[in-house]
Amino acid sequence: MQQSTIQIGISACLAGEKVRFDSGHKKSNFCMDELAKHVEYKRFCPEVAVGLPIPRPTIRQVKVGAIIKVCRPDGSGDVGPQLTEYGKKVATEQAVQLSGFVFCAKSPSCGMERIKIYNEAGTGNTSEGVGLFAAQIMAHNPLLPCEENGRLNDMHLRENFVMRVFTYKNWQLLRQQTVTLHRLTQFHAQYKYLLMAHNYQAYKDLGNLLGTYVGDDFELLADDYIAGLMAALKGPASRKNNSNTLMHLQGYFKKHLSKIEKQELRDAIDEYRDGLVPLYVPLTLLKHHLKVHPNEYLAKQVYFNPYPNELKLRYGI
Repeated sequence: MQQSTIQIGISACLAGEKVRFDSGHKKSNFCMDELAKHVEYKRFCPEVAVGLPIPRPTIRQVKVGAIIKVCRPDGSGDVGPQLTEYGKKVATEQAVQLSGFVFCAKSPSCGMERIKIYNEAGTGNTSEGVGLFAAQIMAHNPLLPCEENGRLNDMHLRENFVMRVFTYKNWQLLRQQTVTLHRLTQFHAQYKYLLMAHNYQAYKDLGNLLGTYVGDDFELLADDYIAGLMAALKGPASRKNNSNTLMHLQGYFKKHLSKIEKQELRDAIDEYRDGLVPLYVPLTLLKHHLKVHPNEYLAKQVYFNPYPNELKLRYGI
């Protein structure tokens, strides 16, 4: 599917801006040196946005009764309400245009999960909080692919996040058109094997959702479909599921390949399944055979190219 400019939200410190409490930054090399070649970023520092200076005293989440404050360690300077309000504003006015968001881990404003919440006395904490700004972005945009900078160091999580960003962008482009059952079915057809690799049951269920639909409320149908698709893609695909998908794709070439070529492809898939080679190896062979033996249906499969190959994300999984 044709891509237009992809916009991703990012914590400004991860973009290299010196907005942290100590006047420093936490630049993400992957985001700014690699992914930035293919997307545009909208930068947000909620703490600066609500008026906190640079540099500034550290702040943390503190539970006072049923209220979570975001304040200095001595309990003063609570900016929790302001962070929440700013998060709602961005979530409703700007985040709806984004195709993904990268948050700064461990931040009391931007962290996605496991944020420390201290007791009022400051003598203990639990790691069950969510940054107040991040919470609003995710709550108001539940389908938006979101990730933290630290988790992006994991190759499987990195690949999965980027794949979901490009998938969600393609969906946003589709939704700019009039929604019809035919367009939804065409979209699903392109994602058949990517979906199969992640969640075979969801692949069957979403196909059934479209194939048995009776009615004319295509907006509601579209909402149900994308909710199911994004949920199914949320976790990295396993080697087993990828291997089964590769075997399905291999079947399209059984009448065209020589005995030696068939064995070479089977060996590549088996080696991938056994963890001896990355996914890139059997996929490269399949792409080669697709060029030699064109198949219009397979050529449209997002599974082959879910994002730019220059990112080299399948070299490590």
